[in-house]
Amino acid sequence: MTNPEKTSGRTLAGKCGCRTVHYAVADEFLYAANCHCSDCRRTTGSAFKPFAGIERDKLVVTEGGDNLMIFGDENAHDAHCKACGSLLYSLVRDGAFVHVAMGTLVDDPTIRPTKHIFVGSKAPWFTITDDLPQYEEHVVAGPVGA
Repeated sequence: MTNPEKTSGRTLAGKCGCRTVHYAVADEFLYAANCHCSDCRRTTGSAFKPFAGIERDKLVVTEGGDNLMIFGDENAHDAHCKACGSLLYSLVRDGAFVHVAMGTLVDDPTIRPTKHIFVGSKAPWFTITDDLPQYEEHVVAGPVGA
């Protein structure tokens, strides 16, 4: 992955919970959402995963790369810290994009989540209380009740 400082005027820092793995990412996210799918809930241990999507080459692991634990393959995986288990990012869309787990960002990104996806499989004990659009699955599937 390339140096995000060469592609953006602003670079954001991110790190895992134990501060072993650090990354830098350009503040040029193309989309952001709250994913309620069962995989995201299980991997985060939360009701949903807020993530921001960006081209793969705009994120670089700056420290602790040898401490990454990869679940998946070279074109689709979740990257966790081996030491603490924090989910840092997911490699998606045939390896072209990363979905950065927004909770691991140290700096405040320009983007905010604009939708809830996979609400058809959301945790039954969680109630969505904001006015963001909700989608049964991916956004291409259409909003809930449409």
